[in-house]
Amino acid sequence: MKERKGEMDEGKISGFFDRDSEFNGELIFRGSFRIDGNFKGKINSESMLVVGDTGRVEAEIKAGRVVVNGEVKGSIQALETVEIHGKGRVIGSINTPRIIVEDGAYLEVTCQTTESAESRDSKSKEDVF
Repeated sequence: MKERKGEMDEGKISGFFDRDSEFNGELIFRGSFRIDGNFKGKINSESMLVVGDTGRVEAEIKAGRVVVNGEVKGSIQALETVEIHGKGRVIGSINTPRIIVEDGAYLEVTCQTTESAESRDSKSKEDVF
């Protein structure tokens, strides 16, 4: 199926900070975004954020899905899932409906799993009947 003009495929990376990049500020994006460099600030998206092996992020993150292979310091709030892979490091807080932590990952966090939007919607429908 052809992708419609203006629509983005979640699986494709639409933005990228290379390992030699440094950025301070607010990042807002559509589609998936990968950080292999250094980022400080705020990140806002309903899409997927990938922190690569060489990525160092110090931020307040609000995203649909967050995948950590590098290091994140700050807060992560994900609508769907947070994945921390074996070489990943997270220091701060995590708030998400689903968390996946691989063996070898380093966590120094407070973690809260919340209901997904789908679960809340289905429960409110059940309450009506």
